[in-house]
Amino acid sequence: MLDGTLKRLLRAPERSFFLFGPRGVGKSTWLRQTFADAVLVDLLDSALFLELSRDPSRLEAIAGRLPEKGWVVLDEIQKVPVLLEEVHRLMEARGWRFVLCGSSARKLRRGGVNLLAGRAVTRHMEAFCSAELGDAFDVEQAVEWGTLPLVQFDPKSAPDILSAYANTYVRQEIREEGIVRKLHPFLRFLGIVGQLNGQVVNGANIAREAAVPRSSVDAYFAILDDTLLGHFLRPYRPAAKVREQGHPKFYWFDPGVARAAAGLLFDPVDRPWKGTALETLIYHELRVYNETQGKHRPICYYRTESGGEVDFVVETRKRQGASPPHAVCLEVKLAPRWDRKWERAMRSLQARPEAIRVDRMIGVYTGKRAYTLDGLDVLPVADFLRQLHQGGVF
Repeated sequence: MLDGTLKRLLRAPERSFFLFGPRGVGKSTWLRQTFADAVLVDLLDSALFLELSRDPSRLEAIAGRLPEKGWVVLDEIQKVPVLLEEVHRLMEARGWRFVLCGSSARKLRRGGVNLLAGRAVTRHMEAFCSAELGDAFDVEQAVEWGTLPLVQFDPKSAPDILSAYANTYVRQEIREEGIVRKLHPFLRFLGIVGQLNGQVVNGANIAREAAVPRSSVDAYFAILDDTLLGHFLRPYRPAAKVREQGHPKFYWFDPGVARAAAGLLFDPVDRPWKGTALETLIYHELRVYNETQGKHRPICYYRTESGGEVDFVVETRKRQGASPPHAVCLEVKLAPRWDRKWERAMRSLQARPEAIRVDRMIGVYTGKRAYTLDGLDVLPVADFLRQLHQGGVF
């Protein structure tokens, strides 16, 4: 079991910033460690919540004699959106810097408040990644139960922790904030989308299975997206001007949370489920690296005309005039041996140099040995993750 002192990869900017991330990924812990000398305003404190809801101007008095460029941390900022107006004023009048932390920007936008008009940048935090866990990272454990801090610190209690996590999310993010009018249809939707983790989204089929209107499916997905519980993976169209054509895939942010949503916490999961969970884990690692290293590279998937797929296409250079975009292609397989047929979709994309330049092809698998096969690097999961976080992939 871990000791709770792991160092996160996220680095705080020098200016005011929003920090968003799903519940339970360690945002508050990181803030207390990183901004130990800051004025901390935790809006989960009911007394502070009521005081600042009634009179946002009290924030200046709470911060007291903070010097210019001093830091104020507002945790759970989405609970009192009107505070942003006061934050804006204090930035200008007092020169203070703010960390505005929450699990979603949804309520801030719905409240019609401004997001500080560019005066604050945005950062995101997710569950632990392999580089943060170091020697404690266990691929099989991560695939089965995910990498939420509470799960990593107490892996034997993972089913109970994830069950409580799912219930807390529904209660706090949905019921208390009134995001949906009726809870039971949303719960049916959650169960179905949990089972469909990593698959192409078919809204009509989901609406039929969940017995909800088609429009509700779009609204429910928007909730998951806004609260950062899941991410859409768009199809890559190297020769199209509009890249978001076609149907996206939807991945939960964490394999364990996907398992909780699917209602599979207390049942053994089969090999196909674990295969998708491994894809979910790799997608998580790509996002964390992209964010913490400031790469901001588009990540998509690619489907060939014959129906083959490349799990992840990372665009490393944009199209410029007649020069095609450049990309790295990844195929992820839960298998101890690499099958050459899994390369076909990547090689199909590579064979279109007029549309895209594939600079590198990587196969990620659960075997023990690395190979180079006609320009394709086949890497064990641990080797790939090491290369990724050392900057050797993109």
